[in-house]
Amino acid sequence: MSSAQDPFYIVKEEIQESIDKLQSSFQQWERIPPDTGERVNLSNDLVASCESIQWQVDELDKAIAVAARDPAWYGIDEVELEKRRRWTGTARTRVGNVKKVVIAGKENGNSASAMHRELMRLPNSHQPDRSNQYYDQDNDDFIASESDRQMLLIKQQDEELDELSASVQRIGGVGLTIHEELLAQEKIIDELGSEMESTSNRLDFVQKKVAMVMKKAGAKGQIMMILFLLVLFIILFILVFFT
Repeated sequence: MSSAQDPFYIVKEEIQESIDKLQSSFQQWERIPPDTGERVNLSNDLVASCESIQWQVDELDKAIAVAARDPAWYGIDEVELEKRRRWTGTARTRVGNVKKVVIAGKENGNSASAMHRELMRLPNSHQPDRSNQYYDQDNDDFIASESDRQMLLIKQQDEELDELSASVQRIGGVGLTIHEELLAQEKIIDELGSEMESTSNRLDFVQKKVAMVMKKAGAKGQIMMILFLLVLFIILFILVFFT
C-alpha cells in the first residue's frame, strides 16, 4: 500500500498539521505579556490543544498495535511498524514538553527564552496548512476499517471451520456406509460358504452311491453303463450342434 493510500500517513499528516498550528499559537503566546487575560485564555487553549493531540497520538498507537498483530495482512513489515512507533513516541514527547512549558508559565511565570528552547524541540514542517476538522472522522474510519478487517477474517475462518466440519461429517457417513457394505458382503460370503459345504456333502453322497452301483454292477455292467453314457453324449451333441 502506498503512503498516499495508507490511513496511517493520512492521520499522521493531520497530527503534524495540528502540531504546526500548536507551534504557531505558542509563538503568539510567547509574545503576549504575562499576567494578561489574553495570555491566560491562550494558555488554556494551548493546553486543550496539547491534550487533543495527545489523544490523537494515543489512538494512532492503538491502530499500530492492531496492525502489529498481523503485519502481512496490512502489507507492512516490522521495520515500518518500528518507524511508526518512533514517530508517535517523538510526537507525544514533544507535545508533552509544550504542555509542561505552558502550564509552568501559567503557574510559575517561566521566562520566554526557556519556553522558546522547549518549543525548538518541536518538529518543523513546510507542509501547507490544512484544516483538521475532519481528523476525528478520519481516525474513527481508520480504526473501524481495521476492526472490520479483523471481523471479516474471523468470519472467514468460521466459515472454513464450518465447511471442514461438514466435510468430516460426510466422510464419516461414507465410512459408515462402507462398513455396512462390508458387513453385507461378509454375510453373503458366509452364506455362499454354507451352500458350498452343503453341495460338497451332497456330491460326496452321490459319488458314494455311484461307487456302490458300479461295484454291484460288475465289469459287464460298467461297460454297459459307459456305452449308455457315450450314446447319450452323442445324442446330446447332435441335438446341440446340428439342430
